[in-house]
Amino acid sequence: MKVRINKFLSEAGVTSRRKAEKLVLEGRVKVNGQVVRDLAFKVDPERDRVEVDGKPVKPQRKRYVILNKPCCYLTQLGPSPDGRKTISELIKNIPERVFPVGRLDYNTEGLLLLTNDGELANRVLHPRYKLPKVYLALVEGKVDQKTLKAMRKGAQLEDGFAKPDAVRLVRYEGKDTLLEVVFHEGRKHIVKRYLAHFGHRVKRLKRTQIGPVKLGKLAPGKWRDLNKGELAQLFKAVGLT
Repeated sequence: MKVRINKFLSEAGVTSRRKAEKLVLEGRVKVNGQVVRDLAFKVDPERDRVEVDGKPVKPQRKRYVILNKPCCYLTQLGPSPDGRKTISELIKNIPERVFPVGRLDYNTEGLLLLTNDGELANRVLHPRYKLPKVYLALVEGKVDQKTLKAMRKGAQLEDGFAKPDAVRLVRYEGKDTLLEVVFHEGRKHIVKRYLAHFGHRVKRLKRTQIGPVKLGKLAPGKWRDLNKGELAQLFKAVGLT
C-alpha cells in the first residue's frame, strides 16, 4: 500500500511529518533516483528506493509499547527547554522512533502508549471509537453518595458538557477519597477539571487502562511491548485488523 512521502519518512524514524515536508521541499529526498518535491507524492515501502541526503531510508518495524510514566516527567520527546525531565530518558533503549499517543500531565502518572504506527495512534485518540481511559484519582475530602450520583450524571464545564463513562468509589484514605473514573474523551485536564467542579481537587492522578490495555504490575519508569493478545484486542477496539 502506498503512503505519502512525509508519512513514510516519519514512520521510518527519520523525523516528524512536518520536518519531513521541509526535507521534501528542500529537494533532499529522492525516490528511485529522482528528486521529489511534491508533498502529495506517494511511495510503495516494499518496492521504492527512498533516500534522504543520499542515504537510503528503510521502513522501521512497527513497535507498540506501554510505559508506566512516573510523576514529574513531561510527555515529550527530546530535552525540555526548562530542564525538566522528559519521557525520552525512560525509553532510550528503544531503537525505533516511537511517539506518545496522547499525553499525560507533568504530575500525572500511569499508562502511556507509544508507537510508530500512525494509523493506530490516530484511532486511539479519535473520539469516534470511544476508547475508554481508566484513571485512579485521589481527591481532597470525602465524596459522599449524593455527590457520587451527581458525578455520574455529568456536568457543564467551561468548554462544554462532560460526562464520564463511569465513576466508582474505591475507598476512603483518611480525609481523602480514591475514585476510579472512566472517560473516553480526551479534553485537556478533563478528569481534574471534572472532579474539581464538584469541589474535590485531585491530589494524585494515575491512568491504569486504555481500552483493553491495562498497566498491570509494570513498575514506574519501566516499559514493555504489548503482547500479541493485547495488540489484537486493541486493533479490534479501533476497527483495525
